[in-house]
Amino acid sequence: MALFPVAGSKLFIGGVLADKSTDFVEADFDGQTFVEIDGWSTMGAAGDTAALITTSLINRGRDIKQKGTWNAGQMQNTFAIIETDPGQIALIAASKTRDNYAFKVELSSGGERYFIGLVMSAEEAGGDANTISNLNATIEINSNIVKVAA
Repeated sequence: MALFPVAGSKLFIGGVLADKSTDFVEADFDGQTFVEIDGWSTMGAAGDTAALITTSLINRGRDIKQKGTWNAGQMQNTFAIIETDPGQIALIAASKTRDNYAFKVELSSGGERYFIGLVMSAEEAGGDANTISNLNATIEINSNIVKVAA
C-alpha cells in the first residue's frame, strides 16, 4: 500500500442533504453540485468512534464495557481567509442554518470521501503579527463516511 501526502487534497461543500435511517452510498451524492472550499490549510479528523456503555456489576466487582452507537466525529478545519471564495461563502452561510450539508473530500491519492454534516462554526481567528487571518470551521459529521477508492 502506497503512502500519500495530505497536500493536494481538496474539500468541497454541496447543498442541503437530509439524513436517513440507513448508511449513505456514493449514489446518494450524485445530484449534488459541489463547490471547492479554497484556502484549506488544516484537514481535521473524521471517522467512526463507538460510544462506551459501562455497566457496573455489584456481584462481580467489575465494570463491563460494551460498544454503543457510532459517531463519525467532529472535523475541525482551518482555512486561510479568502473573502471572495464561493466555497468559504457557502461554508459560512451553512453555519447559520440547522441543516445537514453534503461534503466531499478529494484525497491526493485520487480517493474520495462523502458525508453529510452540520457546520457548527465558522470563526475568524487572528494570531500574531506575522500570521494571516484564518477561518476555523467545525463540521459535525452526521452520517457514515462513504469511501471511494482511487
